Amino acid sequence: MAYKPKAPEVTSDINVVPMADIMLVLLIIFMVVTPMMQKGFSVDLAKTELARDMPDADKEDAVLIAVSRDGKIYLGSEQVAIENLKNQVQDIVASRDNKIVYIKSDARAKYGKVTAVVDEVRTAGVDQIGLLTDKVERRDQPIPVASAAGNP
Repeated sequence: MAYKPKAPEVTSDINVVPMADIMLVLLIIFMVVTPMMQKGFSVDLAKTELARDMPDADKEDAVLIAVSRDGKIYLGSEQVAIENLKNQVQDIVASRDNKIVYIKSDARAKYGKVTAVVDEVRTAGVDQIGLLTDKVERRDQPIPVASAAGNP
């Protein structure tokens, strides 16, 4: 008599292990790529309590200038010399109706470098400049301090 192998029994369970593997790989990819999607050069912005929201600064076509801690100037993500900034800004805003330039500076950048950038942008014919900062929560009331002796 010949040996006839039997087929394995059919199971109706869903195998989710490959799906979980794919989801973990996608999660890792998004975690790595997300910080690189930031527009322009990354700086540690100064913090202020009375900041205004500037949602137009996050738009794809916004003109964004960054001043780094060591005084380097970036137009978008490209480093530029202060001497070339005026011409490059003029070329960018020449054909635009919205001539707003956003400047973000590292909190530890030299004030003189930031004012030089503002002057160059103004001489390029830009009247509206947005200075980008981070907003901190305002504390109107002091934090109560407990006394050491337990007496109020």
